[in-house]
Amino acid sequence: EVQLQASGGGLVQAGGSLRLSCAASGFTFDDYAIGWFRQAPGKEREGVSRISSSDGSTYYADSVKGRFTISSDNAKNTVYLQMNSLKPEDTAVYYCAAGLWYSDYVGQPPHVYEYHYWGQGTQVTVSS
Repeated sequence: EVQLQASGGGLVQAGGSLRLSCAASGFTFDDYAIGWFRQAPGKEREGVSRISSSDGSTYYADSVKGRFTISSDNAKNTVYLQMNSLKPEDTAVYYCAAGLWYSDYVGQPPHVYEYHYWGQGTQVTVSS
């Protein structure tokens, strides 16, 4: 059974930090990319960051570049999203998802339709 367990969300003041974790099981981790998406109320789900488990290539949306860092511990099948200098506009439910990785995706943003498996989401709230 495929499982993605996202955790680490919470309430933080602007300028603060949080680290999200995504623990994966039930599939061949190295064949997949893990993406972090977020969805704020009334908005579409957007891709925030992505890491390929096979070659480690990463992607960041412009809105988080320089503030967020994605990393992967392949031995633990876990991906982390370190979020620093948080802003109120980062407030959203954050989801991790797994999708098959293709080298053509390098440099491209993650799209919802590319991801087959989804975690349950974790709420991040940044107060001003």
